Amino acid sequence: MSAPNSTAGLSSLRVLMATQRSFPYMGGVETHVFETARRMVQQGIQVTVLSTDVSGKLPPRDETEGVQWWRVPGYPANGDLYFAPELYRTIAANPDRWDLIHCQGIHTFVPPLAMLAAQRRGIPYVLSFHSGGHSSSLRNAIRRAQMATLRPLLARAHKLIAVSQFEARQFQDWLRLPASQFVVVPNGSHLDVSQISASPDLAAGDAPKKEGSRTLLSVGRLEKYKGHHRIIEAMPAVLAQDPNVRLRIVGAGPYEAELKQLVHLLGLEDRVRIGAISPSDRGGMAAAMTAADLVILLSEYEAHPIAVMEALSLRRPVLVTHTSGLGEIADKGLVQSIPLHSTTLEVADAILEQLRQPLVPQAITLPTWDDCVSQLLSVYRATVGARLHPIPAPSEGSHARHAA
Repeated sequence: MSAPNSTAGLSSLRVLMATQRSFPYMGGVETHVFETARRMVQQGIQVTVLSTDVSGKLPPRDETEGVQWWRVPGYPANGDLYFAPELYRTIAANPDRWDLIHCQGIHTFVPPLAMLAAQRRGIPYVLSFHSGGHSSSLRNAIRRAQMATLRPLLARAHKLIAVSQFEARQFQDWLRLPASQFVVVPNGSHLDVSQISASPDLAAGDAPKKEGSRTLLSVGRLEKYKGHHRIIEAMPAVLAQDPNVRLRIVGAGPYEAELKQLVHLLGLEDRVRIGAISPSDRGGMAAAMTAADLVILLSEYEAHPIAVMEALSLRRPVLVTHTSGLGEIADKGLVQSIPLHSTTLEVADAILEQLRQPLVPQAITLPTWDDCVSQLLSVYRATVGARLHPIPAPSEGSHARHAA
């Protein structure tokens, strides 16, 4: 069956994606923007990504895979608030440059600045929440108040885009907006295993797995709420039952020193490896996932974790905490879950059980990045209306779903 004509009515559409961080950085939101923007360009859409650069080291303007990357200063340099007055001024000074603004993310100063500029200059806009947890209890506590403050701007968005049913229900409840204003567009799930042999990370010295060894993999930014430390704390109990287990934590972030100190205190230096994979090294991430006997994410909050979806696309067993969007995935029978507040021994027991009898769902169909783009372009088409002329449809099969 041929794919729907996702680009019909979108000839010469000019889209601005406004986000706090973007390529060459990678995280959940950054990966989403990179994967969708470049696919939209392949379909004839003109895409500019406008983000902050708190480092001051990246070029103000750049181009990769046809996507225009614009960067403005963000403050503070050592925080995650991303206050960027120049972002507002850039949008306000170019009201005729873009047909639509897609605000990516909700928890920093970037979305309100982008929405305010779009509203004042008459540019239609949509917003994807991309909600996540935070290690600060204060930041978590004020989330409802923050949403109440942003409600007037969010109410004027043509559509509010959630990555899971959980996220859609949560924000509908917080914002008291009609269900018709929300749409669910899941993240994609594909990692290209064909890139593994060319992976810089692999070439840098990843040793082959020893016979009989088992690898646990925890992927995500090194923040306390991501739960990496809970796996480290469970390792002594795991090793008491299976001394061949190793743990690899892939990520970077402010909690790295504390994690490495915990590894040292527990005497696990030869059993636990912590380090990032280059954001551009998708082959390295595919290699790490493929080598894992069990992928673990014990996060306190995830809307629709890309790492879990990528692991499932590679048919890896996954263990998560039963909370937020992770619980939604577990309820579908795709991953094994444990209660959020499980004890260290309960975490260890769950890990050992999954190593003995891993849950690997059979014949499942997962959303791809092409599916994600097709749905987003449908939202764009409804937002801009009939002002634009159609262009040729994408080739048949370009939106074929990936069966794990």
